[in-house]
Amino acid sequence: DADRFGYGFSFHHLALSVNTLQFLLFLYIQQLNKVSLRTSLIGEEWPSPRNRSQSPDLTEKSSCHNKNWNDYSHQAFVCDHLSDLLELLLDPEQLTASFHSTHNSLVSREAVVALSFLIEGTVSRARKIYPLHELALWQPLHAESGFSRISKTFSFYKLEAWLRACLTGNPFGTSACLKSGKKLAWAHQVEGTTKRAKIACNTHVAPRMHRMVVMSQVYKQTLAKSSDTLVGTHVKIHRCNESFIYLLSPLRSVTIEKCRNSTFVLGPVQTALHLHSCDNVKVIAVCHRLSISSTTGCIFHILTPTRPLILSGNQAVTFAPFHTHYPMLEDHMARTGLATVPNYWDNPMIVCRENCDTSVFRLLPPCEFYVFIIPFEMEGDTTEIPGGLPSAYQKALGQREQKIQIWQKTVKEARLTKDQRKQFQVLVENKFYEWLINTGHRQQLDSLVPPAAGSKQAAG
Repeated sequence: DADRFGYGFSFHHLALSVNTLQFLLFLYIQQLNKVSLRTSLIGEEWPSPRNRSQSPDLTEKSSCHNKNWNDYSHQAFVCDHLSDLLELLLDPEQLTASFHSTHNSLVSREAVVALSFLIEGTVSRARKIYPLHELALWQPLHAESGFSRISKTFSFYKLEAWLRACLTGNPFGTSACLKSGKKLAWAHQVEGTTKRAKIACNTHVAPRMHRMVVMSQVYKQTLAKSSDTLVGTHVKIHRCNESFIYLLSPLRSVTIEKCRNSTFVLGPVQTALHLHSCDNVKVIAVCHRLSISSTTGCIFHILTPTRPLILSGNQAVTFAPFHTHYPMLEDHMARTGLATVPNYWDNPMIVCRENCDTSVFRLLPPCEFYVFIIPFEMEGDTTEIPGGLPSAYQKALGQREQKIQIWQKTVKEARLTKDQRKQFQVLVENKFYEWLINTGHRQQLDSLVPPAAGSKQAAG
């Protein structure tokens, strides 16, 4: 019983629990993104008692400026703070009066299990990945990991030395994927721009739970894919601008960072969909969990069984019902374990320090609501929006449809001559063209592949 031994705590009225030691590690690693004045001024870490410059080469290797994506900085952080991380997990009697370890400190088996939350590995660079505690408890490694079969504990200094000697960068992380992953020619170079789209995957080498697709700097284009390469992957999207991106496959997780003026239409996301530092982005998705931070003017058309999380730094967020479909959608939802109920798209939770002001978000007024048509041909059985639309939005669509019918009836009853009909058609088309330009929809249409050349692009 984890509660009895102090290794977990429960919210009994919700029947939820979390492992205390893992939670401590989770809180500690949030310091990875801590902004310090000195770091921003001179570009180096503030010296600390634990920082003995054990890994200067790691930070120099960094080819990725986004700290969240930079596996080298993650590795450097863990190396430089390894003693602190292990001390966090020690039982109180293993610490000195000043709360530090000694040469004789012992690390419990439960602590090493908790450390598996952060660290995993392989034996002799084999492809199969094991959690840290399975490797540490493996009999041939007892001498190195410091495990005693008598006390069922680990020697603190031996465990730390073993970890420090063996710790390496994540071979299936974002940095490795960008550097040595398989390059995908999904985007084309836009004439007149210096930005070059980078799209890479590690699906040909990574174990199933570590499959990843990384997309960066897709600019002014429509990109559409429904592909085995995407199925079950962690998708990372970075710095895309003025683009329309359709990823119509069942996905494991999706992170969208620093994107602007773009639309993302996603297949069902099995775990988390997270947006950070995005402006004027529209996201259309079925997902298990949505969380957003530091976004401005973004719209989320979602179907989700959990309350969307509004983290810090957001402005002018709009939530709206999921409003599209493609032929394989319900099949993909079944594969990711997502259903149409419950659906908490309209009940977000504000989780941030600065305030709990509900004015940070709004629900899209039904009068502004339109359905979204995915303009690609695919095989499949889904022919309507899963779960339908909330009644207020369905009613608004019905009223608009009624206006169109009245308009058509009025035109028909006007009994225009052939020349008048031609003139009238030109006027309507001109007005429609103006509307396309003013709303930005012209670019979306222009960037679509001509039907004869590739209306089935999404299926490729």
